[in-house]
Amino acid sequence: MISIDRSTLKFLSDLRRHNDRLWFAENRSRYESARENFSLFVQAVIDEIVRFDPILRGLEAKSCIYRINRDIRFTNDKSVYKTNFGAFMVRGGKKSADRFPGYYLHIEPGQSFISGGSYIPPAPWLNAIRERIADEGDTLVKIINSREYRKYFSGLEGEKLKLPPRGFSKDHPHIELIKMKSFLPEKLLTDNEVIDPDFFKVVTGAFRAMKPLIDFLTTGR
Repeated sequence: MISIDRSTLKFLSDLRRHNDRLWFAENRSRYESARENFSLFVQAVIDEIVRFDPILRGLEAKSCIYRINRDIRFTNDKSVYKTNFGAFMVRGGKKSADRFPGYYLHIEPGQSFISGGSYIPPAPWLNAIRERIADEGDTLVKIINSREYRKYFSGLEGEKLKLPPRGFSKDHPHIELIKMKSFLPEKLLTDNEVIDPDFFKVVTGAFRAMKPLIDFLTTGR
């Protein structure tokens, strides 16, 4: 079964300590090996997701994996490279992250996690999600409290408004969910879990448990 190599985490750990272009150039072969390992893993995950979410059929890992180069134009942190590998598996690839919910995998020494859902959806989509929660909030609560979902996730993460959005009563029974600006399941991972031979089963199991949430968030798309 495909797995994340220990050497992949070691490369990212070393990159954190030597985040400059010269070191990266001298270690490019290590980067390419680590990226290939991650890419093959992501493709295998996509192929498994297709079994329960066929809309991802034909999706390629290369359209889901984020570049390792950082955009440093508008930040005080001038580190050249990200110290993680991340992939958002969604119809159309990562460029569609603001249009559809999907499945996210983040590999970083000491900070790896499984996530997905919708991160700060644009206003029309967010309003559609809130309207659905207002009408079918019990369905969402049932999804995030299900045994399968709770096996991997403890609820939903994401920023939340301090006050109810316009048009929604503060007394609505699901107002705390309606106030959310993002809808993110999250499972934190240790380095040992990431390199465990069963990691593929953990990732795909978590994404399968996430599928009902993905369906709920697809409202209006």
